[in-house]
Amino acid sequence: MHIMEGYLPAAHAVGWGAISAPFVIYGARRIVTLVREKPEIKLLMAASGAYVFVLSALKIPSVTGSCSHPTGTGLAASLFGPTVTTVLGTIVLLFQALLLAHGGLTTLGANIFSMAIVGPFVAYGLFRGITGAGFSGAIAIFVAATLGDLATYVTTSLQLALAFPDPVSGITGAAAKFLGIFAVTQVPLAISEGLLTVIVFNLLQRYSRGELNALNIFTAKA
Repeated sequence: MHIMEGYLPAAHAVGWGAISAPFVIYGARRIVTLVREKPEIKLLMAASGAYVFVLSALKIPSVTGSCSHPTGTGLAASLFGPTVTTVLGTIVLLFQALLLAHGGLTTLGANIFSMAIVGPFVAYGLFRGITGAGFSGAIAIFVAATLGDLATYVTTSLQLALAFPDPVSGITGAAAKFLGIFAVTQVPLAISEGLLTVIVFNLLQRYSRGELNALNIFTAKA
């Protein structure tokens, strides 16, 4: 759902950057604290960032000015919390803009807001809520990854609708059009991402038990 370079009006690009900046700053401070307290989780954090990079680079064409792809942020948000994921997502988006022409520098703030802020906060809330209700981690991570992905796509649709309202039906009409077009590709992608993340999560429970215990992911706040 990366919005491509130069596609948004300047005021929108600046506005989304201003909204996203505090989350990035807070997330960076959160990472410093977390790594200082639990240095054993650094490798898992790096791997979660790599998961975001790989999945979000698997793009297919969609709405003009954007694209469809998995986000990979649901896993990191569930393990480390949403603001840590904001920083991981920002790094991914920056590298993709510079090295892959995927997204852009002028649209970085908008893309951070949709993929690295809204998606992770939705995923984190769902994971905590579902595990807190007594359901298994596998169910929680599936719902978190799937709906976190969809929340990103809904946000991108609204961002595009705000920038390019329909001449007749306005922002509401434009949002309905963007959502409808995105849904064709994004709904199956989101479900696929949810299933893949369950597999990864189960592997982590088997082979990275120590790091998961250090994060205390089923009970602790991140």
